[in-house]
Amino acid sequence: MKLAHRFLYYFSGFTIGIIFLVFFLSGKETSCEYGPDARTLKSIRVLKHDYSKQAENFLAEHNLDTVSVNHILKTGDVDFGKSKTHLDSCNVYNVYGEFKTRNLELIIERCSSVATIKKINMLP
Repeated sequence: MKLAHRFLYYFSGFTIGIIFLVFFLSGKETSCEYGPDARTLKSIRVLKHDYSKQAENFLAEHNLDTVSVNHILKTGDVDFGKSKTHLDSCNVYNVYGEFKTRNLELIIERCSSVATIKKINMLP
């Protein structure tokens, strides 16, 4: 079999497979979140969120709302070096992100049924 025929068979099968995937996966909520940051942030996003008094005061002082926290939970980065991930009860994560040119740090305690935003800091 000639090399050109091999490429033709490969690309025709590849094209049919792509069309098959697009047809069956369109409209479904599929995601490819395989990195440790993405998995951690997704596990925090799906839980109920509670805010500590310090976090509520910070949001009120800086004219922010929960939209900023949700934005950072979608686009932020987790600093696993500062996070405490091997605790028995609840893990504590440091999440960094930017919202409207403001760099923010969220300290989040993730338990089995609730994620508590303990502290929010403004970074320089």
